[in-house]
Amino acid sequence: MARVAERTTDAVPQISLRGLRKTFGTVTAVDGVDLDVEDGEFFAMLGPSGSGKTTVLRMIAGFETPTSGSVILDGADATGLPPYRRDVNTVFQDYALFPHMTVAKNIEYGLLVDKAPKAERVRRVGEALEMVRLGGFGDRQPTQLSGGQRQRVALARALVKRPKVLLLDEPLGALDLKLREQMQLELKAIQRDVGITFVFVTHDQDEALTLCDRLAVFNNGRIEQLGAAQEVYEFPASAFVADFVGSSNFIGAHAAREVLGMSGSFAVRPEKVAIVPRGDTVVAGVPRVDGVVRDVVYAGAVTRIVVDGPAGLTFSSTVLNTAGELDVSIRRGAEVTLWWPAAALRRISD
Repeated sequence: MARVAERTTDAVPQISLRGLRKTFGTVTAVDGVDLDVEDGEFFAMLGPSGSGKTTVLRMIAGFETPTSGSVILDGADATGLPPYRRDVNTVFQDYALFPHMTVAKNIEYGLLVDKAPKAERVRRVGEALEMVRLGGFGDRQPTQLSGGQRQRVALARALVKRPKVLLLDEPLGALDLKLREQMQLELKAIQRDVGITFVFVTHDQDEALTLCDRLAVFNNGRIEQLGAAQEVYEFPASAFVADFVGSSNFIGAHAAREVLGMSGSFAVRPEKVAIVPRGDTVVAGVPRVDGVVRDVVYAGAVTRIVVDGPAGLTFSSTVLNTAGELDVSIRRGAEVTLWWPAAALRRISD
């Protein structure tokens, strides 16, 4: 787990957003966002395209001016400050490295602009390279590096100026899946080592859950839910969160009354749903439904079983592909019973 600075009741958040709003003509991109990010926290802003998360990041960086509201950095109002006067740095998806400069010169550039002494520049560039595990790569050209290495150079260039906040705008989006997973681990280790605040924007739910201490789920310019990664996943506050952060089986109000004898709408995660052939013994006193298998999808580590249930419901059950885990009789057209622990059923509306 990434290191989080010790928090006290009177600690000043590294970032505070109050009533933040941004419009572009008649379009409201961000609509009244209130948010605190603590010092040393790895924080993620998660949401689909157009949900407002990147616009919020750009307002923190100073690249966009809020229509209304305030951006407070380390206790000081920074709403009207230009980007170069904010103690933050940004890493973008496209790396934006200078192709005609060596790795070391790319990293050094910001220090050169700041007129740092040469000896200090050399020392801090070396430290930044070691920080991102690229010691000895300073003389290489960006074209000689892999995608993951170029991303680490972009990180080093941002970190060399020792900002209090590092903003990362979909920084792993251009990488293939395997490299992206490797870089997630690298990012988490780097954040733990440097101990500064990371704010990470992504539309990838798995990435957000893997990396962050806390996350905000954005939808239509607002924060739909804010909390620790496990809390948001296990206790979604709305149907949108339940569907966007992971996947869920939804039981609407009418079906809940008919099938479960309960009022309200509910969600249950596919990995919480057990599946057995119809007639097999099921734990007493747990929610259950009968259905017919529509499809069985092998996906490597897991198998996903899609079941047509009562009241027009469709359920998914995700089963680990360990020895003997999935009954061979559970195949397309088979009659089955689905059940789940009562505690796994989440009420998402009354």
